[in-house]
Amino acid sequence: MYPTEIVAPMKAEVINHGFKELLTAEEADNALKQSGTSLLFINSVCGCSAGTARPGVIMAIQNATKKPNQLLTSFAGYDVEAVKQARNYLLPYPPSSPSIALLKDGQVVHMIERHMIEGRPAQMIAANLLQAFETHCQ
Repeated sequence: MYPTEIVAPMKAEVINHGFKELLTAEEADNALKQSGTSLLFINSVCGCSAGTARPGVIMAIQNATKKPNQLLTSFAGYDVEAVKQARNYLLPYPPSSPSIALLKDGQVVHMIERHMIEGRPAQMIAANLLQAFETHCQ
């Protein structure tokens, strides 16, 4: 498990932009079973999270005309129980961190895995999400 002093500012970056933290398996179940749309950001300490995933997710939320009903986040390698449970909702996608999933009524309708984040600018991640929001959110 990562040290809190490393993880805390990375968590705060998305929480300060309206994301609700999922810390337990029960919280993950309760949030991800909700009807409507949910954006789940599996945060991580890797460089692609800091460089493009977190800024891209934040940029998308700030610029969206249609937004998910819920903004959710959990931290890989730290919120172990919640991430493990949340990943059950992301099947058949393999574990990936960072990753960004848009779910509708508990089912994945759009997924951005780590290999789709690495080497891409935050603006590209945001544009990808904005298109998904337009398609799946009200």
